Amino acid sequence: MEAKRVSGKTLVVHVHATEFDRGGDHINSEIFDIERKGMDAADRVIAVSRLTRDIIVSRYQIEESKVEVVHNGVMVKQVRAKDMLPSVGGPVVTFLGRITHQKGPVYFIDAAQKVLQKFPQVHFVMAGSGDLLPAMIEHAAELKLSSHIHFTGFLNSAKVDQVWAISNVYVMPSVSEPFGLTPLEAMMAGVPVIISKQSGVSEVVNHAIKVDFWDTEALASAICDLLTYNSLKNTIKKESGEECKRITWDRAAKKINTIYHELTNSD
Repeated sequence: MEAKRVSGKTLVVHVHATEFDRGGDHINSEIFDIERKGMDAADRVIAVSRLTRDIIVSRYQIEESKVEVVHNGVMVKQVRAKDMLPSVGGPVVTFLGRITHQKGPVYFIDAAQKVLQKFPQVHFVMAGSGDLLPAMIEHAAELKLSSHIHFTGFLNSAKVDQVWAISNVYVMPSVSEPFGLTPLEAMMAGVPVIISKQSGVSEVVNHAIKVDFWDTEALASAICDLLTYNSLKNTIKKESGEECKRITWDRAAKKINTIYHELTNSD
């Protein structure tokens, strides 16, 4: 805002997350005020999804006409084949992300309990770190799932590739996800994904199973379906891999470039 004031230049604010994504209804009012003032002062606001755009308009009361959506993209790469983890002797279902309220880890563990009643040989991996990690370890112990869920802590990119290589299903049960890049990375690695309907990535991905984050019955059923039906699993893997090739950073960059040129030409 100060740079705009002293330079007279156009201000574009890119919003990748809001205080409502991080805190739900228990927001930090100071952070909310900073975000609102910044977006109010902006000449254009770019949101990473329609979900985020709706929050900006409804919660922050920002003029609808100045908020544009540019979805994120994925970097095309191959999973490294060396130093792979050994087989764990059964299917692997993975959660990978920050272990915070926003990412919905408790719903992953609750769904795991339901899946294990039908498929006791399944292993669950919760990869990542965050403020809820101790609580999730305790929750898994309370449900007597400790021998079935492996908590890895933070993983670097090479370790993430190793996890993709042994994963049969990836789950992102986010409560509020502005976009969510990890499902795209899983799809690129050939892992079928289940994502919450409350995520921005669900707006651009068609070949994934989508459930409400709170519906652990539906989440467990979707996991069981992917573990049971090879035709479903293989179709999703094939189609989602092709779909990812069209969800690129180059596409996002071109759209942002167009927005910047439109603002420059209108000055």
